[in-house]
Amino acid sequence: MTDRAWTVSPEDADTRLDTLLARLCPDLTRSQAQLLLAQGAVTADGEIAKKNDKLAPGVQLHITLPEPTALHVRAEDIPLAIVYEDDDLLVVNKPKGMVVHPGAGNPTGTLVNALLAHCGDSLSGINGVLRPGIVHRIDKDTAGLLLVAKNDFAHRALAAQLEAHSLERVYRAVCVGTFRAAEGTVDLPIGRHPKERLKFAVTDKSARRAVTHYRVLEAFHMAGYGAYSLLELRLETGRTHQIRVHMAHLGRPVAGDTLYRSGKMPATEIALGGQCLFAAVLGFVHPRTGDFCRFEADLPDWFSTFLDARY
Repeated sequence: MTDRAWTVSPEDADTRLDTLLARLCPDLTRSQAQLLLAQGAVTADGEIAKKNDKLAPGVQLHITLPEPTALHVRAEDIPLAIVYEDDDLLVVNKPKGMVVHPGAGNPTGTLVNALLAHCGDSLSGINGVLRPGIVHRIDKDTAGLLLVAKNDFAHRALAAQLEAHSLERVYRAVCVGTFRAAEGTVDLPIGRHPKERLKFAVTDKSARRAVTHYRVLEAFHMAGYGAYSLLELRLETGRTHQIRVHMAHLGRPVAGDTLYRSGKMPATEIALGGQCLFAAVLGFVHPRTGDFCRFEADLPDWFSTFLDARY
């Protein structure tokens, strides 16, 4: 068994416990959190907690994770673009269109399927399931650098950096329209969209603070399609769909984003096959050596091709 504990922060207060556990514990899904809660494996100030409990700041939260069991996902020999690898971790350049975790509608062909084949017996099991340790996620149709832990030691250390907002994550994106300021910060909370299940939104209801720093690298036009901006975006926090939600809230949605871009999408964006968003830079302190590691990937061909149409 593995025990973990947290003190509920003001930011996390009044959040359903199953949702909170999924946030606090890397790789623990909400359904897994609900199962552990149903099994009595979670306590709040020493009392058995329930999934819909909402805790006050300062409450001591404790979870007992079971010994790792096998992950019932098939290993698949899928090519991986590995930027760096050692005994503790990998940095992978995930292609557009690849789902990170298997799930409903995507049981195979995911990054986890590929990692299971590549890593063999070198797996992280910090949440009761032997699996490659996905430290952070990027969306199916967002490409770029992703950090993977190969053992529990690395996973915990990297997850702590993620929680402390010290991981360097820099994206490149093309957004629709132009910006008045050359750079800025969006500091607006993000939570579930009140009406559309698959979307997130800037909201004060059951939301968490989300901070995105942006810098305009270039403003340009495309013949017949109007103005666009090439941005560099730095994540201070890492909420689901954060960049996409923040840019859409500004009225400058990411080009090609079928979920958050309203109105008729021009053919040049449809051809992207998803949002024009790329995780270009990843920086972190290596959990074993203490050295700062920084990796930068070139823009993929589909991104460069889109930019080539500008004038």
